[in-house]
Amino acid sequence: MSNFYSTDAAMTSSYCVKCTDVPQFDALQDAAAEFLLDEKLHLRYLCNDTARCSGLTASLTSYTQQPQLPLGNAAGSSLAAPPPTPLIRKIILDYSRQQVTGETMELLFDLADAVNLTDRREAFRTGERINTTENKPVLHHLLRVPPPDAPMRPQPVHRQASINNVNRPVITTNNDTSEISNRANAAVLEQIHATRRQIEKFSMQVRSGQYKSSTGDSFKDTIVVTAGMEQLATRFVHRALTAHQAAFQASQGRRLHFLSNKDPVDSFFTTHELNPATTLVVMVLEESTIGSNELLNWKTIRHWLVTNLCKENSTLSEASILELHMVAVTSKDPQACLQLGISKNNVFPIWDWVIGRFSVCSAVGVLPLSLQYGYEVVSEFLDGAHDMDEHFFNAPLRDNIPVLLGLLGVWNSTFLGYTARAILPFSEALDAFPAYVQLVDMESNGKRVAMDGLELFHPAGELNFGEVAGNPHHPFYQLMHQGRVVPADFIGFMESPRPIELPGEAVSSHDEFMSNFFAQPDALAYGKSLVDLVQEGVPDGLREHMVFPGNRPSSSLLITRLDPFSIGQLLAMYEHRTAVQGFIWGINSFDQFGLEMGKLLAKYIRVQLAASRRTGATVQGFNQSTSSLLEAYLSHGKKGK
Repeated sequence: MSNFYSTDAAMTSSYCVKCTDVPQFDALQDAAAEFLLDEKLHLRYLCNDTARCSGLTASLTSYTQQPQLPLGNAAGSSLAAPPPTPLIRKIILDYSRQQVTGETMELLFDLADAVNLTDRREAFRTGERINTTENKPVLHHLLRVPPPDAPMRPQPVHRQASINNVNRPVITTNNDTSEISNRANAAVLEQIHATRRQIEKFSMQVRSGQYKSSTGDSFKDTIVVTAGMEQLATRFVHRALTAHQAAFQASQGRRLHFLSNKDPVDSFFTTHELNPATTLVVMVLEESTIGSNELLNWKTIRHWLVTNLCKENSTLSEASILELHMVAVTSKDPQACLQLGISKNNVFPIWDWVIGRFSVCSAVGVLPLSLQYGYEVVSEFLDGAHDMDEHFFNAPLRDNIPVLLGLLGVWNSTFLGYTARAILPFSEALDAFPAYVQLVDMESNGKRVAMDGLELFHPAGELNFGEVAGNPHHPFYQLMHQGRVVPADFIGFMESPRPIELPGEAVSSHDEFMSNFFAQPDALAYGKSLVDLVQEGVPDGLREHMVFPGNRPSSSLLITRLDPFSIGQLLAMYEHRTAVQGFIWGINSFDQFGLEMGKLLAKYIRVQLAASRRTGATVQGFNQSTSSLLEAYLSHGKKGK
C-alpha cells in the first residue's frame, strides 16, 4: 500500500516554511505588543463594538436525513416510506472575546498564506507523505469516508459556513474526499471499507448472542487493552454516546472497559466486578508492542481469563479460551496474533499510517464502540467526523472553523505568550473530552524543531487542561479570573440529550446549566475594576482583593445537539485544529519521538530490577539520585530494613 505514495522531495520542500521565516510574523509581533500595552484594546471595550463582534463569528450548518422505516408492521409491507425529514444542525463559533480585531485576523490569514497553509492542507488530504520524519502519509480522514454501498443513515447533504454575518455555501468540488479519484487513496479506502464490513458482521454476531464464549454464554462486557493512551479517544466517544438516548438504549446490558496502565491496580479496577465467562477482550497490538514487555497487560488479562475459567470448568483449555475471548486490532501480520492464541478470524487490521492518537475512527475505536452501541450508531459518529473533514478541506480559510481555531491558538501562544489553554465543555457527557484534546494537541505539537530539523525560535504547543465547566465554583475559574491568563474554549449545546423541566422552576435544568456558558466568557472579558467596586460600596480593605482584571480571551462553540453525529464533528474539529497550528509553526505534528526516551530508560531500570530481585545484583550504572531511590525501593520489605 505504501508504494502508492510519492516520496518526491519536491513535494515536501514547501513544508519547511515556518511562520518565523516570513515578514508577516514581525507584523503580528507588533500587533501583539499593541494588545499587551494599549488599554483601549482591552476586551471590555472591544466587546462593546457591535460591528467588530458581528464580524468575529463563523458557523457551519449541516442538513442530515433521518432514515425512515416503511409504514406498517407486516414483513414485506408494500406501503411506501414517508419522505425523509431533514434534520438541521449548526456549529456556531464566536471568537469576539479573543484579543483580536478584524485587522488582526487579516494578518493571521496573511501568515497562513505565506506559509502555504492551503497547499499543506491539500497535501494532507491527498495522501502526500507529510509525516516526513517517518516517511508516511497521514490519512485518518479516510477512515470515516462512507462506503459507497452504505445503507441510508443520517448523511450530510449540504453545508454552509458564515463569517461577518454573510451566509454563503461551501462549494463541493471534485476535491471532495467522498469522491476519491486518487488511485492510492482508492486502494486504501477499499481496505478500510472491508475492515468496516468485518467489524459490522462481528459486532452483530456478538451483540445478537450468535458468537458465544467458551462457556456457551453471550458476551456482556468488553475490555479494550492497549499499551498506550490511544484509548482516551475511544473512552471520550464512549462516555459521550452514553448520554444519547438511542445509543444508551442500544447499549443496555453491555459494558465497555479500558485497561492501558501497567499498574496492577488498574487491572484490579478493570476486572474485579467482571465475569470472565461473559467478557470479551479487544487487544490493540501496535507494531512496537508485539514481542516486548509492552504485552504485560495482555499477559495479565490472559492470566485472569484462563485462571478463573479453568477453575470453574476444568475441561476448558487455554487455547479454546483465547480463541473465543480475545480479538486483536493490529498493523502486524495476523500470524503474529496466532502466536498469541488469537484466531485469524478475529484479527482486525489497521495500517502503519494510523497514528495512535488519531486512531479512534479505525478498528481501534470502531470495533469496541460497535460492540457496545451497534455498528449503526458508530457509523453516525463516523459520518459526523467526515462532515467536519469535508468542511475543513473545502471551506475557505476565513469560513473554516478548525482553521480559525488553529490560527487563534497560534496567536495566543506564539504572539501573546499564553502558554496554556482550558477546554471547558458544558456537558457532563464530555467529561473525557479535555483529556482527549490534551493527548492530541500536546503529543502532536509539543516539538522543539521545525520540519527542517532547525530549532524553533519560539515554544510550540500549549498546556491543555479542562473539565466539565458548569459549576460556577469550579477551581479553574479562580485561577483564570485573578491568576494567570488562560485562553479558554467554552463548548455548549442548544439542546440537552436528557432534558428535565421541574414544576415551579422558572427555567429548565439545561437553561440553568447553560447560564454559566453565556456568563463566564463575559466575566472573563470584562472583569471588574476598582471604580466598579467603589461604586458598589465594597469596603476599602476588600477592594483590591475583589478586582477582576478581565481581558481574559475565550472562544465559544455553540452546537445544536449532542448526538453521535456532532460527537464525530467535534472530534475531527479538534484534530484539524491541531494540524493547522502545526502547519503554521512548520513542525511535524504526526510523529512523537518525545515519548521514546523515557520508555528506553525504563527498559534499563527493568533489567536492573529483574537482576536485583532474582540474584541480589547491586544497583549500578545510574546516577546517584536514581541509584539511591532504587536501593530504597529494592530494600523495602527486607528483614532489618
